Amino acid sequence: MSNNCIFCKIIGKEIPSTTLYEDESFCVIMDISPASKGHAILLVKKHVSNIFELDEETASKVFVVVSKVAKAMKEELKCDGLNILQNNGEAAGQTVFHLHIHLIPRYKGDQVKITWKPEKYGEGEAAALAEGIRKRL
Repeated sequence: MSNNCIFCKIIGKEIPSTTLYEDESFCVIMDISPASKGHAILLVKKHVSNIFELDEETASKVFVVVSKVAKAMKEELKCDGLNILQNNGEAAGQTVFHLHIHLIPRYKGDQVKITWKPEKYGEGEAAALAEGIRKRL
């Protein structure tokens, strides 16, 4: 736990929240500034800033919980879809430096915008990048 982390304070019950799910590794809360009705956030209980610090054991459990919560949200909210969003580092839009995953219900015609401008690879560029990444796996 980190003393100056808002998510650690929520996990430690120092700051109130509306909890959807909790186990020994994760806490899922309702977002207080939702992008859409039902927007929730999965918090990793162990304080890590981002995915680069996440241990493999915890990482292996993340999507089990995400899937469980997403299915319950779809059933209860009758949403048409769901975005799962996770940012790592300031350049990627991370504003709270405690690993967390947004589950954002989507509804036909909603005004939620999650966009990017597609780029293109030059000849052989994708293959060269893939080779470099593969060497590090």
